[in-house]
Amino acid sequence: MTKRFLYSARVMSIHTTDPARDLVISGDVGEVRRAWDRFAAIPVDWDLLDDARPVAPRKQNTIIEPKTLKGPGTFLCGEQRTVTLRPSEEEGWWFNRVDLAGRLPVRVSVHNVWRTGGVVSNIVLRSGPPENYIRMVEHIIALKLGTDIDNLIIEMDSGDPPLFDSGSLDLVQALEGAGTREVSDPVEYVTVKEPVTVGGDGGSFLSLAPCDPERPMLTIDCAVDFKTAIGKQRIRFPLTRKNFRYGAEARTNSSASKKLYCHTLGKIFADLRNLGYTEKNVLIAGRKRYLNEPRLVHDGKSLEAVWHRAVLDLVAALALIDRGRFVGHVTSYKAGHTLDVEMVRRLYQMDALERVGI
Repeated sequence: MTKRFLYSARVMSIHTTDPARDLVISGDVGEVRRAWDRFAAIPVDWDLLDDARPVAPRKQNTIIEPKTLKGPGTFLCGEQRTVTLRPSEEEGWWFNRVDLAGRLPVRVSVHNVWRTGGVVSNIVLRSGPPENYIRMVEHIIALKLGTDIDNLIIEMDSGDPPLFDSGSLDLVQALEGAGTREVSDPVEYVTVKEPVTVGGDGGSFLSLAPCDPERPMLTIDCAVDFKTAIGKQRIRFPLTRKNFRYGAEARTNSSASKKLYCHTLGKIFADLRNLGYTEKNVLIAGRKRYLNEPRLVHDGKSLEAVWHRAVLDLVAALALIDRGRFVGHVTSYKAGHTLDVEMVRRLYQMDALERVGI
């Protein structure tokens, strides 16, 4: 038994059975089944699937003019960091470390994922020598799918990207202001050949299912479950520019205990001692209440944490697929960068992707 999809002319209704009955390509099947039961019991706080529309064939595009943004370093807050978004004719998104002479640009691809961090979980890309790396790339590369910009050069003056007080909304606005133009090649779309699931630690899982070939689109059902004021949150939505733009304002979240650790014992580690996180650019949750003002409130409940997880972490992992733009249905429960990257890596190892004719 696998996932079953019902479509109407306007609305896509998703009827999902236990993903443990799909092809579990990593993790324990029993743990995945128990995690699925916990996920299915979480009410959907906001369902936007009525807005789902199939993707249309189009040419690749890039921006018209470059845009530069500055902010305090993520891992070295005492330094100002610069990122410049430049148009490109070459397919894909590329990071170019302008502070490193003679180094080649690093393509946004699962082939170039170096690691996913430790205390500060993040996706690190690297190509060639060890110094040619870029940390915390997820909040930038998520825009590849979220803003429909296919080809881009991202110039960095270090491997440490700048932080912004409004998540990645500053970057979204910069790309909007840059304008777009077509390039010659068409956009390719890919999906999974069959439903696949990876299970992780702490009762987490990530599941991908094929798109309907008659109505290809990317839809996401994402839930988080924290033992803090964040609690259980779940949203379902199609990935559109409108939905991505809304979610892009969501900040990274931290527990009050992790904040305390970073300000005490964590000071012995240079990365933690110099973190650029503040009460403006991070959502901080105590056991029973938020320590600062949460955003993205819907029906009286802040959904900032789940929007961040869905559009700035999960979509970033899908952007690591360099064979085309992913379409299909994604289900995520309590997953993080390590599980996300594991999924994409396994898709390549198993040759589990196929092109979608549009």
